[in-house]
Amino acid sequence: MKAGANMEIAGKAVCVFLLLAIIKLRRSEGISRVSANLGHNTVMTCPNRTNISMVTWKINPKTGHQCTLAYLIDKDSTEKNSCSDRINWRSRPDWDQALEIQQVGKADEGNYTCEVVNADGNFHYLYHLTVIVAPRMALYCDDHGNPVCEAETEKSAAEISWVPESNSTPRADSHDNGTVTVVSRFAARSTNGKNPTCIVSHATLNETKSINCSSSYRDLILCIAIILSFLIIITFMAVIYYLKLHGCRFCHRSKPPDITPTYSSQDDTVEVEPYTTYVQKENVIYNSVSDLTLRQNLPQGQSPAT
Repeated sequence: MKAGANMEIAGKAVCVFLLLAIIKLRRSEGISRVSANLGHNTVMTCPNRTNISMVTWKINPKTGHQCTLAYLIDKDSTEKNSCSDRINWRSRPDWDQALEIQQVGKADEGNYTCEVVNADGNFHYLYHLTVIVAPRMALYCDDHGNPVCEAETEKSAAEISWVPESNSTPRADSHDNGTVTVVSRFAARSTNGKNPTCIVSHATLNETKSINCSSSYRDLILCIAIILSFLIIITFMAVIYYLKLHGCRFCHRSKPPDITPTYSSQDDTVEVEPYTTYVQKENVIYNSVSDLTLRQNLPQGQSPAT
Protein backbone atom coordinates (compact mmCIF):
# COMPACT_ATOMS: atom_id res chain seq x y z
CA MET A 1 0.00 0.00 0.00
CA LYS A 2 2.80 2.35 0.91
CA ALA A 3 4.60 1.68 -2.36
CA GLY A 4 1.41 2.36 -4.28
CA ALA A 5 0.92 5.67 -2.51
CA ASN A 6 4.46 6.68 -3.30
CA MET A 7 3.92 5.88 -6.96
CA GLU A 8 0.78 7.98 -7.03
CA ILE A 9 2.60 10.93 -5.46
CA ALA A 10 5.46 10.58 -7.94
CA GLY A 11 2.98 10.50 -10.86
CA LYS A 12 1.28 13.69 -9.68
CA ALA A 13 4.66 15.39 -9.31
CA VAL A 14 5.58 14.45 -12.87
CA CYS A 15 2.26 15.81 -14.16
CA VAL A 16 2.76 19.09 -12.30
CA PHE A 17 6.28 19.38 -13.68
CA LEU A 18 5.12 18.76 -17.24
CA LEU A 19 2.29 21.25 -16.84
CA LEU A 20 4.67 23.92 -15.59
CA ALA A 21 7.02 23.19 -18.49
CA ILE A 22 4.21 23.53 -20.98
CA ILE A 23 3.07 26.79 -19.41
CA LYS A 24 6.63 28.09 -19.59
CA LEU A 25 7.06 27.09 -23.22
CA ARG A 26 3.60 28.18 -24.32
CA ARG A 27 2.62 31.58 -22.98
CA SER A 28 -0.50 33.41 -23.96
CA GLU A 29 -1.41 36.99 -23.33
CA GLY A 30 -4.97 38.12 -22.69
CA ILE A 31 -7.32 38.68 -25.63
CA SER A 32 -7.17 42.21 -27.01
CA ARG A 33 -10.36 43.48 -28.59
CA VAL A 34 -9.90 45.71 -31.62
CA SER A 35 -12.45 47.32 -33.91
CA ALA A 36 -12.25 48.64 -37.45
CA ASN A 37 -14.61 50.66 -39.60
CA LEU A 38 -16.07 48.94 -42.62
CA GLY A 39 -14.00 49.66 -45.74
CA HIS A 40 -11.01 51.02 -43.80
CA ASN A 41 -7.59 49.45 -43.07
CA THR A 42 -6.55 48.02 -39.72
CA VAL A 43 -3.24 46.80 -38.22
CA MET A 44 -2.52 44.26 -35.45
CA THR A 45 0.97 44.03 -34.02
CA CYS A 46 3.15 41.35 -32.45
CA PRO A 47 5.24 42.51 -29.44
CA ASN A 48 8.95 42.41 -30.15
CA ARG A 49 10.96 39.45 -28.92
CA THR A 50 14.69 38.78 -29.16
CA ASN A 51 16.24 35.85 -30.98
CA ILE A 52 13.07 35.05 -32.91
CA SER A 53 13.20 31.93 -35.06
CA MET A 54 9.63 31.98 -36.46
CA VAL A 55 6.54 34.23 -36.51
CA THR A 56 3.08 32.92 -37.46
CA TRP A 57 -0.28 34.64 -37.78
CA LYS A 58 -3.30 32.33 -37.46
CA ILE A 59 -6.62 33.83 -38.57
CA ASN A 60 -9.97 32.28 -37.66
CA PRO A 61 -12.82 34.39 -39.09
CA LYS A 62 -16.45 33.88 -38.11
CA THR A 63 -17.23 32.89 -41.69
CA GLY A 64 -14.90 31.26 -44.18
CA HIS A 65 -11.73 29.21 -43.81
CA GLN A 66 -8.73 29.63 -41.53
CA CYS A 67 -5.63 31.17 -43.06
CA THR A 68 -2.02 31.50 -41.90
CA LEU A 69 0.97 33.72 -42.53
CA ALA A 70 4.42 32.51 -41.46
CA TYR A 71 7.96 33.87 -41.54
CA LEU A 72 10.99 31.59 -41.06
CA ILE A 73 14.02 33.52 -39.81
CA ASP A 74 16.71 30.95 -40.66
CA LYS A 75 15.44 30.58 -44.23
CA ASP A 76 14.42 34.23 -44.61
CA SER A 77 11.24 33.10 -46.34
CA THR A 78 7.51 33.65 -45.94
CA GLU A 79 4.56 31.30 -46.33
CA LYS A 80 0.93 32.18 -47.02
CA ASN A 81 -1.91 29.72 -46.87
CA SER A 82 -5.56 30.45 -47.89
CA CYS A 83 -5.32 34.18 -47.10
CA SER A 84 -6.81 36.80 -49.39
CA ASP A 85 -4.65 39.48 -51.00
CA ARG A 86 -6.10 42.03 -48.57
CA ILE A 87 -4.45 40.26 -45.61
CA ASN A 88 -0.66 40.48 -45.53
CA TRP A 89 2.39 41.69 -43.63
CA ARG A 90 2.40 45.41 -43.07
CA SER A 91 6.04 45.62 -44.13
CA ARG A 92 9.09 43.34 -44.13
CA PRO A 93 8.47 40.58 -41.57
CA ASP A 94 12.18 40.31 -40.69
CA TRP A 95 11.90 43.57 -38.74
CA ASP A 96 8.13 44.24 -38.54
CA GLN A 97 5.78 41.34 -37.77
CA ALA A 98 2.58 43.41 -37.80
CA LEU A 99 -0.44 42.18 -39.77
CA GLU A 100 -2.43 44.57 -42.01
CA ILE A 101 -5.95 44.08 -43.38
CA GLN A 102 -6.95 46.39 -46.23
CA GLN A 103 -10.57 47.41 -46.84
CA VAL A 104 -11.97 45.52 -43.89
CA GLY A 105 -15.24 43.67 -44.49
CA LYS A 106 -17.77 41.99 -42.24
CA ALA A 107 -16.31 38.58 -43.17
CA ASP A 108 -13.00 39.60 -41.51
CA GLU A 109 -14.52 39.54 -38.04
CA GLY A 110 -13.02 36.82 -35.83
CA ASN A 111 -9.93 35.81 -33.84
CA TYR A 112 -6.35 36.63 -34.85
CA THR A 113 -3.37 34.96 -33.13
CA CYS A 114 0.27 35.95 -33.44
CA GLU A 115 2.69 33.18 -32.40
CA VAL A 116 6.33 34.05 -31.80
CA VAL A 117 8.94 31.33 -31.30
CA ASN A 118 12.36 31.94 -29.72
CA ALA A 119 14.77 30.24 -27.33
CA ASP A 120 12.48 30.98 -24.36
CA GLY A 121 9.48 29.19 -25.89
CA ASN A 122 6.30 30.00 -27.80
CA PHE A 123 4.41 33.22 -27.15
CA HIS A 124 0.85 33.87 -28.30
CA TYR A 125 -0.92 37.21 -28.67
CA LEU A 126 -4.64 37.03 -29.25
CA TYR A 127 -6.90 39.61 -30.91
CA HIS A 128 -10.64 39.66 -31.51
CA LEU A 129 -11.62 41.88 -34.45
CA THR A 130 -15.02 43.56 -34.65
CA VAL A 131 -16.04 45.42 -37.82
CA ILE A 132 -18.11 48.54 -37.25
CA VAL A 133 -20.46 49.91 -39.87
CA ALA A 134 -20.64 53.65 -39.38
CA PRO A 135 -24.26 54.84 -39.57
CA ARG A 136 -25.10 57.22 -42.39
CA MET A 137 -27.96 59.63 -43.01
CA ALA A 138 -28.82 61.42 -46.26
CA LEU A 139 -31.58 63.94 -47.06
CA TYR A 140 -32.17 65.16 -50.64
CA CYS A 141 -34.84 66.17 -53.16
CA ASP A 142 -35.94 63.72 -55.85
CA ASP A 143 -36.67 64.57 -59.50
CA HIS A 144 -40.19 65.69 -58.60
CA GLY A 145 -39.05 68.04 -55.84
CA ASN A 146 -40.09 65.74 -52.95
CA PRO A 147 -37.84 65.33 -49.87
CA VAL A 148 -36.28 61.86 -49.48
CA CYS A 149 -34.59 60.66 -46.29
CA GLU A 150 -32.21 57.66 -46.11
CA ALA A 151 -30.57 56.01 -43.10
CA GLU A 152 -28.01 53.18 -43.32
CA THR A 153 -27.23 51.36 -40.07
CA GLU A 154 -25.88 48.00 -38.91
CA LYS A 155 -28.10 45.02 -38.09
CA SER A 156 -31.37 46.58 -36.84
CA ALA A 157 -33.15 49.07 -39.09
CA ALA A 158 -33.38 52.72 -38.13
CA GLU A 159 -36.67 54.51 -37.55
CA ILE A 160 -37.50 57.56 -39.69
CA SER A 161 -40.13 60.16 -38.85
CA TRP A 162 -41.08 63.52 -40.37
CA VAL A 163 -42.10 66.93 -39.08
CA PRO A 164 -44.74 67.79 -40.26
CA GLU A 165 -46.06 64.24 -40.14
CA SER A 166 -45.87 62.31 -43.42
CA ASN A 167 -48.22 59.68 -44.80
CA SER A 168 -45.42 57.68 -46.50
CA THR A 169 -44.35 54.17 -45.46
CA PRO A 170 -40.56 53.63 -45.11
CA ARG A 171 -38.87 50.90 -47.17
CA ALA A 172 -36.07 48.79 -45.67
CA ASP A 173 -33.40 47.04 -47.78
CA SER A 174 -30.92 44.54 -46.27
CA HIS A 175 -27.40 44.17 -47.72
CA ASP A 176 -24.81 41.39 -47.72
CA ASN A 177 -22.43 43.40 -45.50
CA GLY A 178 -24.91 43.28 -42.63
CA THR A 179 -26.29 46.80 -43.05
CA VAL A 180 -29.88 47.90 -43.51
CA THR A 181 -30.93 50.97 -45.52
CA VAL A 182 -34.25 52.62 -44.74
CA VAL A 183 -35.75 55.03 -47.31
CA SER A 184 -38.67 57.34 -46.60
CA ARG A 185 -40.24 59.88 -49.00
CA PHE A 186 -42.08 62.89 -47.57
CA ALA A 187 -45.70 62.82 -48.76
CA ALA A 188 -47.57 65.40 -46.69
CA ARG A 189 -50.08 67.55 -48.54
CA SER A 190 -49.18 70.77 -46.75
CA THR A 191 -46.18 71.96 -44.73
CA ASN A 192 -47.72 75.25 -43.54
CA GLY A 193 -44.71 77.12 -44.88
CA LYS A 194 -42.21 75.01 -42.87
CA ASN A 195 -39.32 73.04 -44.29
CA PRO A 196 -39.77 69.25 -43.92
CA THR A 197 -37.56 67.78 -41.19
CA CYS A 198 -36.32 64.17 -41.15
CA ILE A 199 -35.64 62.53 -37.77
CA VAL A 200 -33.56 59.31 -37.66
CA SER A 201 -33.56 57.18 -34.49
CA HIS A 202 -31.17 54.25 -33.90
CA ALA A 203 -28.92 52.84 -31.20
CA THR A 204 -25.87 54.16 -33.11
CA LEU A 205 -27.41 57.19 -34.79
CA ASN A 206 -29.73 59.99 -33.72
CA GLU A 207 -29.78 62.81 -36.22
CA THR A 208 -32.16 65.48 -37.51
CA LYS A 209 -31.98 67.35 -40.83
CA SER A 210 -34.25 69.78 -42.70
CA ILE A 211 -34.51 70.56 -46.41
CA ASN A 212 -36.43 72.93 -48.68
CA CYS A 213 -37.78 71.37 -51.89
CA SER A 214 -40.20 74.16 -52.72
CA SER A 215 -41.59 75.14 -56.11
CA SER A 216 -38.68 77.51 -56.63
CA TYR A 217 -36.48 74.44 -56.99
CA ARG A 218 -38.72 73.05 -59.70
CA ASP A 219 -38.87 76.47 -61.38
CA LEU A 220 -35.09 76.58 -61.47
CA ILE A 221 -34.93 73.15 -63.11
CA LEU A 222 -37.57 74.22 -65.64
CA CYS A 223 -35.69 77.43 -66.43
CA ILE A 224 -32.46 75.53 -66.99
CA ALA A 225 -34.26 73.07 -69.27
CA ILE A 226 -35.76 75.91 -71.35
CA ILE A 227 -32.38 77.62 -71.73
CA LEU A 228 -30.72 74.38 -72.82
CA SER A 229 -33.49 73.70 -75.34
CA PHE A 230 -33.12 77.20 -76.80
CA LEU A 231 -29.35 76.76 -77.15
CA ILE A 232 -29.84 73.42 -78.88
CA ILE A 233 -32.29 74.95 -81.38
CA ILE A 234 -29.94 77.86 -82.14
CA THR A 235 -27.04 75.48 -82.66
CA PHE A 236 -29.13 73.27 -84.96
CA MET A 237 -30.20 76.24 -87.10
CA ALA A 238 -26.61 77.50 -87.33
CA VAL A 239 -25.45 74.10 -88.55
CA ILE A 240 -28.19 73.99 -91.19
CA TYR A 241 -27.30 77.50 -92.40
CA TYR A 242 -23.62 76.61 -92.58
CA LEU A 243 -24.26 73.47 -94.58
CA LYS A 244 -26.65 75.28 -96.89
CA LEU A 245 -24.18 78.10 -97.53
CA HIS A 246 -21.26 75.86 -98.30
CA GLY A 247 -23.45 73.43 -100.23
CA CYS A 248 -24.62 76.21 -102.65
CA ARG A 249 -21.05 77.35 -103.18
CA PHE A 250 -20.11 73.85 -104.10
CA CYS A 251 -23.02 73.63 -106.55
CA HIS A 252 -21.99 76.89 -108.22
CA ARG A 253 -18.40 75.74 -108.56
CA SER A 254 -19.35 72.41 -110.08
CA LYS A 255 -21.90 73.78 -112.62
CA PRO A 256 -20.39 73.76 -116.14
CA PRO A 257 -20.19 77.17 -117.94
CA ASP A 258 -22.73 78.08 -120.64
CA ILE A 259 -21.33 77.63 -124.19
CA THR A 260 -22.48 80.21 -126.76
CA PRO A 261 -22.42 78.85 -130.30
CA THR A 262 -20.17 80.78 -132.73
CA TYR A 263 -20.74 81.31 -136.41
CA SER A 264 -18.17 82.24 -139.05
CA SER A 265 -18.64 84.24 -142.28
CA GLN A 266 -17.45 81.23 -144.21
CA ASP A 267 -20.49 79.26 -143.00
CA ASP A 268 -22.74 82.08 -144.22
CA THR A 269 -20.98 82.06 -147.58
CA VAL A 270 -21.44 78.31 -147.88
CA GLU A 271 -25.12 78.65 -147.09
CA VAL A 272 -25.63 81.61 -149.56
CA GLU A 273 -23.65 80.18 -152.55
CA PRO A 274 -26.37 77.70 -153.71
CA TYR A 275 -28.93 80.50 -153.80
CA THR A 276 -26.56 82.81 -155.74
CA THR A 277 -25.83 80.13 -158.32
CA TYR A 278 -29.52 79.49 -158.76
CA VAL A 279 -30.27 83.20 -159.31
CA GLN A 280 -27.46 83.48 -161.85
CA LYS A 281 -28.79 80.53 -163.82
CA GLU A 282 -32.29 81.99 -163.77
CA ASN A 283 -30.97 85.32 -165.08
CA VAL A 284 -29.10 83.65 -167.96
CA ILE A 285 -32.20 81.75 -169.03
CA TYR A 286 -34.31 84.88 -168.77
CA ASN A 287 -31.88 86.93 -170.89
CA SER A 288 -31.75 84.24 -173.60
CA VAL A 289 -35.53 84.10 -173.83
CA SER A 290 -35.78 87.90 -174.02
CA ASP A 291 -33.23 88.09 -176.85
CA LEU A 292 -35.04 85.44 -178.85
CA THR A 293 -38.40 87.18 -178.54
CA LEU A 294 -36.93 90.52 -179.56
CA ARG A 295 -35.36 89.12 -182.72
CA GLN A 296 -38.58 87.58 -183.81
CA ASN A 297 -40.43 90.87 -183.49
CA LEU A 298 -37.89 93.04 -185.45
CA PRO A 299 -38.19 93.63 -189.16
CA GLN A 300 -36.08 91.46 -191.39
CA GLY A 301 -32.55 92.64 -191.78
CA GLN A 302 -32.55 94.72 -188.50
CA SER A 303 -30.51 93.52 -185.53
CA PRO A 304 -31.45 94.24 -181.93
CA ALA A 305 -29.67 97.08 -180.28
CA THR A 306 -27.18 96.20 -177.65
